[in-house]
Amino acid sequence: MNHIISLILGGGAGTRLLPLTQYRSKPAVPIGGKYRLIDVPISNCIHSEMERIYVLTQFNSVSLHRHIRQTYKFDLFSKGYVEVLAAQQTPGADTDWYQGTADAVRKQIRFLKEPGLKYVLILSGDQLYRMDYRDMLTTHINTGADVTLSTLPVDAEAARGFGIMQLDDSGRVTDFVEKPDSAEALAKAKTSADWIDSHGIQSNGREYLASMGIYLFNRDVLVDLLESSDHEDFGKDVFPMAIGKHHVQTHLFDGYWEDIGTIKAFFDANLALTGPNPPFTFGRHRNPILTRPRFLPSTRFDNCTVNHSLIADGCEIGPGTTIEHSVIGVRTRIGSNVTIRNSVVMGCDYYPEDRHGSDELIGIEDGVYIDGALVDKNVSIGHNSRIVATEATGGDGDYDHLVVRDGIAIVRKSSKIPANWTFKDRPKD
Repeated sequence: MNHIISLILGGGAGTRLLPLTQYRSKPAVPIGGKYRLIDVPISNCIHSEMERIYVLTQFNSVSLHRHIRQTYKFDLFSKGYVEVLAAQQTPGADTDWYQGTADAVRKQIRFLKEPGLKYVLILSGDQLYRMDYRDMLTTHINTGADVTLSTLPVDAEAARGFGIMQLDDSGRVTDFVEKPDSAEALAKAKTSADWIDSHGIQSNGREYLASMGIYLFNRDVLVDLLESSDHEDFGKDVFPMAIGKHHVQTHLFDGYWEDIGTIKAFFDANLALTGPNPPFTFGRHRNPILTRPRFLPSTRFDNCTVNHSLIADGCEIGPGTTIEHSVIGVRTRIGSNVTIRNSVVMGCDYYPEDRHGSDELIGIEDGVYIDGALVDKNVSIGHNSRIVATEATGGDGDYDHLVVRDGIAIVRKSSKIPANWTFKDRPKD
């Protein structure tokens, strides 16, 4: 493992996740009550014994840098590290910011030229999954590949939203179809169900192999691909170019995987965690997702009702409150007779009393009703307010202190919702 490094791409401006990405990068978005998205690929790397990790960042990166600095500290005698490679302008001809995923790696190419390095694993910082990358490395070495990418079997409907691989019988990629949207394109991109079944994965009607955006390169091949072109994106440019010039192999994966690219995908992924048999768990596994230990007190419940929900550490929940099918983040204070259903409350970064002389009110006051909402961090919601997504009669748009996207009411970070607030008679901006 001393011959491989992992590069985690911090992503672009994250406009599809606004307003969650107004003040933070996509990998820094909180998920599951107490984690951040960046914890997923870093934890996978650590459990795969690939502990030389770089995170490439550019947009709204302060909170991401802080989280990485406070969380990932290796033993003094370990060779492992998690280092941030921030976009920077340096003397020379090429002084632009990152223009895409491939351009970001190209601008940090000196780290790829370290002595003894043989392989480079390239990951996304905004996906939810659990994978042992050693299996992918084994596939890469055993097949003599120059490039290996991880693929997920999907059905015809889902295939329309992915880059789909075409393979020969050995699993070598022969072509690539980007988001096939016609019957002809779908037919061209289909992989035999028998071939998928013969490789230990039950196809179950899934006859298309979708790219997961996880790439393993031979170091010299990656350096050559980057230095011989000015392509800016891996998925759209570098990877298709590699198919024509090098041995590109597929590595099959059949676990839970979700690309957190939109508000709806993020919202649904969070709520899916609350069921009795969730498709993904952060713990309860020999390879748990890691995050920063906050040393918070246990959550206190006071004669309230909680069903099919996740409640993080350090919360206080008042009497008569009902929480159903929801995720409640760290340090959330909820008053009495509050109802929260089908919602994600991200919690708070601090307790107000920990700030000397502060009389700031943060939390959800008495009598509030929330349904179908995503409440960002450090929010104050006044008593008897009503935030119900289906009551936004104007549909998607901006309303006073919050935004409706994909039919989900999103309360912006650090917002102050006054008492008795409702959607009634509040046209969108």
